[in-house]
Amino acid sequence: MTKKILSFDIDNTLNEPKMPIFPEMAELLAKLSQKYIVAPISGQKYDQFLIQIINNLPKSAKLENFHLFVGQGTQYYAYVDGNWKQIFNFALTPEQVDGICGALEKAAKALGYWDESVLAPDDEIIENRESMIAYSAIGQKAGVKAKQDWDPDMTKRNEIAKLAAQYAPEYEFEVAGTTTINGFVPGQNKEFGMNHMMEELKVTKPEILYFGDMTQPGGNDYPVVQMGIETITVANWQETANVLRGIIATSID
Repeated sequence: MTKKILSFDIDNTLNEPKMPIFPEMAELLAKLSQKYIVAPISGQKYDQFLIQIINNLPKSAKLENFHLFVGQGTQYYAYVDGNWKQIFNFALTPEQVDGICGALEKAAKALGYWDESVLAPDDEIIENRESMIAYSAIGQKAGVKAKQDWDPDMTKRNEIAKLAAQYAPEYEFEVAGTTTINGFVPGQNKEFGMNHMMEELKVTKPEILYFGDMTQPGGNDYPVVQMGIETITVANWQETANVLRGIIATSID
């Protein structure tokens, strides 16, 4: 079946962690948007979708074909009448925020992975993203290399996530990005987001091609794999770019 949607994780799939996409990737996405719906889905905040992707696109990009599935798809933004509009937001309650934040902090401190002294000014280890919570061990603003070096085999984050789940079994915790653990209401992972994507954009699984770097069991892209959606596993944005160049060469004049 012909693909209608190209869907992407963000960090390590379209860019380097927390960095704007490179001009080469921006040009590729713009060209693809002439024919396909481009639908990034990530645990990132809405502002980061703009900073890392949208604000870097050339004028040739067809913005109405970009659909942003924020917080693993628990929030959805579409470009309507020249502006980005929030279509839905499954926001956490204050009690849920406290429960998830408390479990992550308690687990990280118990395992020795809580060090506020390494944070950049105005940075934080735990970030409330409205519909999910993100623990980032050395902060959101840490450098790319520092993030890549902190937990390359995911051992530390798997330990924290496992312990946090013991402290707060009513929530789910999963490894994401390079130093991140996502905490959320059970079931509100990327499967939840992809199901809402299909509903909102009126497509079926065979019409979606997904790109992600965390497709292994326990990774935040794994639920997409389990759904049976065709998935391409990449190690970095350069691998994604190589595949996209092939798609353009065979499907776009």
